[in-house]
Amino acid sequence: MTKYVGAIDQGTTSTRFMIFDKAGQVVGFHQLEHQQIYPQPGWVEHDPMEIWERTQQVIKGALEKTGVSAEDLAAIGVTNQRETTVVWDRKTGKPYCNAIVWQCTRTKDLCDELSRDGGQDRFRPKTGLPIATYFSGPKIKWILDNVPGVREAAEKGDALFGNIDTWEIWHLTGGPNGGVHITDVSNASRTMLMNLETLDWDQEILDILGIPRQMLPEIRPSSDPKVYGYTHKDGPFGASIPVCGDLGDQQAALVGQTCFTPGEAKNTYGTGCFMLLNTGTSPVPSKSGLLTTLGYKFGDQTAVYCLEGSIAITGALVQWLRDNLNFFESSKQIEALASQVPDSGGIYFVPAFSGLFAPYWRMDARGVIVGLTRFTNKNHICRAALEATAYQTREVLDAMEKDSGVKLTALKVDGGMVYNELLMQFQADILGVPVIRPVVSETTSLGAAYAAGLAVGYWNDLDDLRKNWAMDKVWEPKMAVEDRERAYKGWLKAVERTFGWVE
Repeated sequence: MTKYVGAIDQGTTSTRFMIFDKAGQVVGFHQLEHQQIYPQPGWVEHDPMEIWERTQQVIKGALEKTGVSAEDLAAIGVTNQRETTVVWDRKTGKPYCNAIVWQCTRTKDLCDELSRDGGQDRFRPKTGLPIATYFSGPKIKWILDNVPGVREAAEKGDALFGNIDTWEIWHLTGGPNGGVHITDVSNASRTMLMNLETLDWDQEILDILGIPRQMLPEIRPSSDPKVYGYTHKDGPFGASIPVCGDLGDQQAALVGQTCFTPGEAKNTYGTGCFMLLNTGTSPVPSKSGLLTTLGYKFGDQTAVYCLEGSIAITGALVQWLRDNLNFFESSKQIEALASQVPDSGGIYFVPAFSGLFAPYWRMDARGVIVGLTRFTNKNHICRAALEATAYQTREVLDAMEKDSGVKLTALKVDGGMVYNELLMQFQADILGVPVIRPVVSETTSLGAAYAAGLAVGYWNDLDDLRKNWAMDKVWEPKMAVEDRERAYKGWLKAVERTFGWVE
């Protein structure tokens, strides 16, 4: 009897395997971090073999901890850090080089070159995306151009590309022994290579970038009753379980938050911060610096689109204060330090470490702290770091309202930072709308589980999922309107100071 659904959640800093029951409650999980590799300024890498090793460990760990057997699982869903690019050998399963992480800026010159002919929005009508270092397409081209032997292998059909979802699913289903090479529409929409209308790879863009089509995975629905494949009996599950759910992490959180109606939005606070607004079954082009992206596609149903505001550095800024400046030992301690001062003492911290993402798309920007005086201390910097997340979210929300014409009445939030009370209250204050945290805040994993469970009939329909959603806490705005606008105006002035730093 299959009692549960499992979700592999492969994130930027860690991997976990979570087990959920019918009510969408967490039965148990196991989580492990992996190494962040910085070969030179602006470059960010992961070791794909380490990620696959961690995936196997967390699956075994969660099953052991909970006493759940693999046979108790109805299906497996996968969710992943998006845009992070792996190219590997079909025969050996070994990557040709480290994965190039979404935050990596090594493709800046390549993106500038692509933008010379037709501007930064050259591919936006087809892909919904500006040309930026963020997306997988330029990263694939960089690997083909710079790693010896890869282009030749790709042309022969021996080199495979995938975002991390594709890498994980290929290994889960057998790897070199018949592993399936697939991705879903949400991940494919982050490559800068997929046409939003056809939901297929765009040959014209592939030709411009010089990417052989045969190295790309097949694009499938996010929840697929036809099943992508089955876990290999020699793999971490030791049994054959359907793998049939796949969503990029932010789209998975949208599904986990049950934002199935146009106009519903969620914000995930992780390494970066990502706000998605469901815009229904046709793509809405952005004029305000947002991304038009795929939300999800369930089986044969029409695909659902979103507007997305992507912010590169939020939780990563807290980690930076912890690891690079040794401000505290645990990320949780930032709240206590920030609470010791009533405000940021007039400073703003703009964490443009990898350039600025939405709504600016300025790859020439770098991080700044402005407004420093002799009065400023460590606590002010901690507070300004938290406030930076809320201000960046406000910029994205303003752009979203402009593009969609929809006025947001409340914001559903999830991710690790939503337990920081000071941040959540400031977020409500600076937005001027209530901020709502659900009971299960691990909505990314939950969304992947929902996609897989729907595919095999573990859950019947979207109403089953909506019934599972429950509210945990609401923060109401308390700041006076004039204070809010004054603080926000200072933030916008600080952001301008980051522009043009990289020549």
